[in-house]
Amino acid sequence: MQTGNIPRPEYPRPDFKRESFQNLNGEWEFAFDDADLGIKEKWYMAATLSRRITVPYVYQCEMSGIGERDFHNVVWYKKQVTITKEAGKERVILHFGAADYKAMVWVNGNFAEEHSGGNTPFTFDITEDVIFDAENTITVRVLDDALDLELPRGKQYWKGESEGIFYTGTTGIWQTVWLEQVACDALKRVFITPDVDRKTISVKMEFSGNSDKQVQVRILLKGQEYIDDLIRVHKNRAERAFRLDQSISLDWNHQESLVWSPENPVLFDLEFTVFAGGKATDHVESYCALRKVSVTNGKFMLNNRPYYQKMLLDQGYWKPSLMTAPTDDDFVKDIKACKAMGFNGVRKHQKAEDPRYLYHADRLGLIVWGEYSSAYIYSRDFACNMAREWAEIIERDYNHPCIVCWVPLNESWGVDCIMNNAEEQDFSRAMYYLTKSLDQTRCVISNDGWDHTVSDMLTIHDYEGSYPVLKERYGGDINRILDSTPGSRTLYAQGNRYGGEPIIVSEFGGISYQKTEDVKGRGYTAADSDEDFLKRYRAVVAAMLESPHVQGFVYTQLSDVEQETNGLLTYEREFKVDPELIRRINMSGRDAACGKEGEDEA
Repeated sequence: MQTGNIPRPEYPRPDFKRESFQNLNGEWEFAFDDADLGIKEKWYMAATLSRRITVPYVYQCEMSGIGERDFHNVVWYKKQVTITKEAGKERVILHFGAADYKAMVWVNGNFAEEHSGGNTPFTFDITEDVIFDAENTITVRVLDDALDLELPRGKQYWKGESEGIFYTGTTGIWQTVWLEQVACDALKRVFITPDVDRKTISVKMEFSGNSDKQVQVRILLKGQEYIDDLIRVHKNRAERAFRLDQSISLDWNHQESLVWSPENPVLFDLEFTVFAGGKATDHVESYCALRKVSVTNGKFMLNNRPYYQKMLLDQGYWKPSLMTAPTDDDFVKDIKACKAMGFNGVRKHQKAEDPRYLYHADRLGLIVWGEYSSAYIYSRDFACNMAREWAEIIERDYNHPCIVCWVPLNESWGVDCIMNNAEEQDFSRAMYYLTKSLDQTRCVISNDGWDHTVSDMLTIHDYEGSYPVLKERYGGDINRILDSTPGSRTLYAQGNRYGGEPIIVSEFGGISYQKTEDVKGRGYTAADSDEDFLKRYRAVVAAMLESPHVQGFVYTQLSDVEQETNGLLTYEREFKVDPELIRRINMSGRDAACGKEGEDEA
């Protein structure tokens, strides 16, 4: 592994980590292909491209070295890479964390493969095209049609200038690119499922190669070994439920409790060693946690206890680098800022976040709602493409204990006729059940905000800023909530009804407070001083905490983004007000996260 001046040099997939890898971030040749002539003219065979870019930052941001905001639907990348063969490693694997939207890859002029989907990783075996101990040319073409509203884009705007709730677009490679050399007989992927009630950790493993093999699985905690088991692999698959020491404590109030929560983010280390032909052929490091998410008698439960979710909407944008974090430490800073203000989670909004963020949320203790980037027009192509990529997102992030909820659809984006349209309602249900078929361990929201079909929680978007109005709406009879129409939208699509699900106000607040001069200033209500902001913030949060029906909230939002000034932090990630004052407001009243009365009064 090399670092040097390579941007984002850390291993990009912390839950499936190999010791040796070759990071390909840094300078690449680059070109716009506005006339879309690159394939016809065989640019993948050309000696050089005309410009330079710093990967993994997109050309629209300043950290790429380009910083142009004009639309270019087709872009090309090229890099010369020397690959030195590692002993015992027969295969060379090329990894892309993500490229938006459709990527085609050539190695030494030979077509490797292509991948569609701007949120998910893709991996190609390029062994047959590699020349060892010599320069190899990797060429990538990425197509991202900025005007195609059937493509998932989330907050990326399809017009020239950002406005409203939409931001600068992302085109091309926006997560780490790396190479790994592995043996033919290797671990391919693993799914880790904890069972708090049985104190077990189940592991499903898939392998590559044709040899008879075994896999050694070790589970450790702070160096102490809990499991060491050697398992025979049959038809390149193996599965085992490991029963942990039954004397371990899962009591939240026990000083040595081993159950994971934001207040106690305990992680077990996992090690997988593959043996074939009498020798070790692969070694992968991972981790897991004992953590359970459920809904019982209308209550959202974490590890069998009611848990009040105090969350922030997090767009995952940074001023110098847009959707790519400038450094790995920027993920850590955001998570620590959330916790300093008394929040226990984030709803990652309209973006499948980098796995490095999820890793830090796992180890630092922050719950996450995982979400998809919406399209804006419904079609058969959109439905098929979304189902495929959403399944890839779930597969990628399944092992992260921080994720407690999946959000495939938001505010009817991409299904704008869902209120009365049977086809779009069925698509919403299909996404719910597809998610459940792939992951039974988390909650699923059918259509966050309104127009719900089948859903594990009733989530509401309500940007009312008046305490008396919110108090009346959420503080009395539950039917007042169910009959309400925040944003002039009903909570359920026609033919669907409330079934006792936990109620979460999953977007609210959005108080604009402009602290810098380089933004236009947008929010749902506005404050003009620290005192005014805190008064307004206390009003909306108090209405949530005092409600006998609301079991959590998602405040809009963590930071300012471009023209939006409704963040608790500026776009540069500076606190607008003392975070301790925010924390005291969040901790006032009943602190349901710990089951105790809050120590501080707002």
